[in-house]
Amino acid sequence: MAAADSPDTPDTPDAPALTRVHRSDRPLQLGSVVSIFRRGGGDPTSWTDRGSTWVFAWRVPTGPLTLRLVDRPRLAEVHAEAWGPGAEWILDRLPQLLGEDDDDSGFETHHDLVAQTRRRFPGWRVPASGLVVQALIPTIIEQRVTGKEAFAAYRNLVRRNGTRAPGIGERLGLFVPPEPKTWALIPSWEWLREGVDGARSRPAVLVAGRAGRLEECVGMPSLDARRRLEAVPGVGRWTANEVAHRALGDADAVSFGDYHVAKNIGFALTGSDVDDDGLAELLEPYAGHRYRVQRYVELSGVTRPRRGPRFTLPTHLP
Repeated sequence: MAAADSPDTPDTPDAPALTRVHRSDRPLQLGSVVSIFRRGGGDPTSWTDRGSTWVFAWRVPTGPLTLRLVDRPRLAEVHAEAWGPGAEWILDRLPQLLGEDDDDSGFETHHDLVAQTRRRFPGWRVPASGLVVQALIPTIIEQRVTGKEAFAAYRNLVRRNGTRAPGIGERLGLFVPPEPKTWALIPSWEWLREGVDGARSRPAVLVAGRAGRLEECVGMPSLDARRRLEAVPGVGRWTANEVAHRALGDADAVSFGDYHVAKNIGFALTGSDVDDDGLAELLEPYAGHRYRVQRYVELSGVTRPRRGPRFTLPTHLP
C-alpha cells in the first residue's frame, strides 16, 4: 500500500483516484527520470519525499490533475495515481512520461565518466511529458537570471494565478499552473514585481497566445519541433532545447547557451572548461545522444570547482 511505501506521504484523500501500474522490461529509476520536471526546491507544482514518491500538479489538454508516482523497485514497477479532469490523459501517457520510448541503441560511451555513470544509473531514460507550453513558460522565466531568481518568480506567479491542485495535491499545498489564456492576461506590472522583465514576459505571453500550435510539436521530427519553438521571438536555442528534452523526449537537445553546462561537461570529461563551440566539438562523437551525455554528467555529480566570490550572473541565454 502507498502508506507503507512512503510513510511521509499524506493519506490518500476521499476523492477517488484513477490508478495505473507501469512495468518495464528494463530498469527504471524513477527519481533520476522525473526530477527534471521540478523547478527548484520550492516548486509549487511538485512534491517529493526525496525517496520513492513524486507528486506533480499539472495542466493537460483535458484539465488540471495531480499525479502521484511511487517507485517499487523490488517489484520492478511504478504505481501511479491521478486525480482531477486530466487524470486519464496523464495515465494514458505514463509510459512516455517515464521514458519508455527513449531508445539508446547505438549509444556508445567515449569517456570513462559517462560509462561509469551509465552503469550507476541503468534506469535513467529521457522522459517526454508531452506538455510543451508547461515546459516553455518557466524556461523563458529562467533566461538570463540565476536559478534562485527564476524559481522564486515562477513560484509566486503560479501561486497567484494558478489553481489549487485536485486530490492529494491540495493537501500537499500544490498549485496547478495557469492555463495559457491566464498567462496571457497577467499584467506587465505583475511580471515586473516578480523580477521578470519585458524581454522575458513578452515571449511568455506570445507563447500563451500560440499554445495550440506549439503543442503540435509533440510527435513532430525533433529538428522541425525545435524550429517551430525558435520561431517565437525570444525563444532561442537554449530555451528550445530545454523544452525538447523535457516535453519531447529529445535525447540530442543539449543546453547550449547555459552559463554552467559547457564548462561543467568540459571539466568532467577533459579536466578543462570549454565554451559552446568546444562543447559541440567534444560531443560530436555522441551525435543523436548529446543530451544523454549532458544528463549523465549531471547525474555523476562532477562539476568544475568554483573559485573566488559568487556573483549574480546570467545562467543561460535564450
